[in-house]
Amino acid sequence: MTDLSTNYLGLQLKNPIIVGSSGLTDSVEKIKNLEAMGAAAVVLKSLFEEEIIMEMDETIYAMTNRHFVFPETMDYMETVVKEDILANYLELITESKKSVEIPVIASINCVSSQKWTYFAKEIEKAGADALELNLFFLPSDTQRGEKEILEATFDIISKVKGSIRIPVALKISAYQSNLIRFAEHIDQAGVEGIVLFNRSWLPDIDISQLVVSSGFVLSSPSDLGNTLRWVSMIAGRVNCDIAASTGIHDGAGLIKQLLAGANACQVVSALYINDLSFIRKMTEELSKWMVVHEFESIDEFRGRLSQSKSGNPAAWERVQFMKHFRNFV
Repeated sequence: MTDLSTNYLGLQLKNPIIVGSSGLTDSVEKIKNLEAMGAAAVVLKSLFEEEIIMEMDETIYAMTNRHFVFPETMDYMETVVKEDILANYLELITESKKSVEIPVIASINCVSSQKWTYFAKEIEKAGADALELNLFFLPSDTQRGEKEILEATFDIISKVKGSIRIPVALKISAYQSNLIRFAEHIDQAGVEGIVLFNRSWLPDIDISQLVVSSGFVLSSPSDLGNTLRWVSMIAGRVNCDIAASTGIHDGAGLIKQLLAGANACQVVSALYINDLSFIRKMTEELSKWMVVHEFESIDEFRGRLSQSKSGNPAAWERVQFMKHFRNFV
């Protein structure tokens, strides 16, 4: 009998499939269904820093339109508005922990280290097993260079890690000037895990209406290669765990990421395209593959084909594809 268990962020998972932050994880009932279908853990739908700040600003703006506002009122509104937003999220954590046995990982989508870092302690108190910080610096931001991005990243990690004891994972973008070095810096800052990668909003153009519209929201199997490359190249270079995310649409994709060095894989789009029972299909594919190759546990093959252990490490670095199309007609 194959052992599909794996360890991620110090959490023992029954298999490597984590349902990533999405609309699939925004209610207790949905999370219960995911557990029933075989999910090993869930990352709750993200609490956005911008949402918190925007609601605070709107409320305070309405208050300041009056002829006179006591300073104490402003302090009260700043605190209560944030706590009202947080209350729903904390309740989701608490009720989920009461209803399921699998780990529940909270998520904050952030771009700075403003007052939202206070929430990390409240999230820990609510019972979350870990916290995932979804960090995304736009490559179009001309105001921040590599040094500024590193400083902001360290500031976020330092403030969050300084306030909680539960494990922290950083979900990052593929848009970095030196991704391997960036991952090494994150690891040295003390996080327990790195998630590769968050999926950015992709624009499209409606040529009928002549407006910018939303592009493909879901990932596709063709997105696997980019994540696979960097999981393989970063595995073995950092001490923290690695979770692969984006492009994992079947059992084969799951197996490839584990061979590349991932401790676990986050799946979302494949469940939207198929259904929740697809989790079982993926774990069955993994189990059958392990039997064929006579692996009794994931630890026996994890990272076998990472760059550091590969017999042909240059294969992960080569970006040109001339030899593949040399005789292409």
